[in-house]
Amino acid sequence: MVQIPVRVLVVDDEKDFVEMLSLRLEESGQKVSAAHDGAECLDKMKKERFDVVILDIRMPGMDGIEVLKQIKKIYPLVEVIMLTGHGTAETAVAGMKLGAFDYLLKPADFEDLMEKLEGARKRKEEQEERIRKAEAKLLVRRAGGMS
Repeated sequence: MVQIPVRVLVVDDEKDFVEMLSLRLEESGQKVSAAHDGAECLDKMKKERFDVVILDIRMPGMDGIEVLKQIKKIYPLVEVIMLTGHGTAETAVAGMKLGAFDYLLKPADFEDLMEKLEGARKRKEEQEERIRKAEAKLLVRRAGGMS
C-alpha cells in the first residue's frame, strides 16, 4: 500500500529540535516545513497547504495557544498536535478544548508522534470527505429544485 505523505509544519523556537524532528519526519516519508515562531507559522500557512501542525506551546512572542486559536479560526480543518516540555499538560489540555487534535510531552517518543500524526491525518481526511458529501447533496438538491 502506498502511503501518501502528510504535509507537516513543525513550529518550535528551539532550532536544533525543529531540525532534528524535521529530518526524522522526512526520513519517515512526510513532507515537512519548519517555522520558529507563531508569526512565521501563520505566514507559511498563507503560502502553503498543510495537513498537520506540530506546535510548541511555549514560544517567545505569540505562544502556541494563541497560534492554535489563529490556525483554527483561519484553517479549521488543519489538525494541530501541541508539544509541551515544561510540565504544562494543563495548557495542552486547554489547547485540545480549543480544537487541537492531541498533545505530546517533550521529549516526545517518535513512535507516539507518528501514531498521533497518522490519527490527525485521518481525522482531517474524514472531515474533508464529510464536507464533500454534504456539498454534493446540496448540489443535487439545488439541481432538483431548479427543474
